[in-house]
Amino acid sequence: MTDKRYMLCHFLASIAYHTQKALRDAPAGFESFRIGAKSRTPQELIRHMDSVLGYARTVFIGGAYKNTILPTMQLQVEQLHGTIEALAKHFSNGKILNEVTEEQLLQGPLSDVMTHIGQISFLRRLHGSPVPSEDFVYAKISAENLGVNQELPARPDIDWEP
Repeated sequence: MTDKRYMLCHFLASIAYHTQKALRDAPAGFESFRIGAKSRTPQELIRHMDSVLGYARTVFIGGAYKNTILPTMQLQVEQLHGTIEALAKHFSNGKILNEVTEEQLLQGPLSDVMTHIGQISFLRRLHGSPVPSEDFVYAKISAENLGVNQELPARPDIDWEP
């Protein structure tokens, strides 16, 4: 695997970690929290993130990606992590990209998804359940773990206050 592909796999692992951190211990009802008429709920953001990463897969496999609206947040999150895992396999197997570069995938869909994770974290604060801070430099993020079961913070901020 090239250095670029390795970094993209690590970035996908970071997406998986940050997603679970933003969702961990979210209160009941958070998935449908809406702050305005044209804003997305957390569940809608997760579905959109899946669509964005599904689109990224199309540069390897062609076609179009159409995800499904699932009845629960948990199912939507599991689908997202499945898409993360599938995209990572394409990065690691050396398959040729169609018409885009690794840099374009990073600056486009992958960065877009990380932005949406920040939106979910912000929605948590607005909902009255802020996400605890941590030093992400020391987070146990691994390209071997792209699923929903992510490590707890390695260095949470001990003096954090909501």
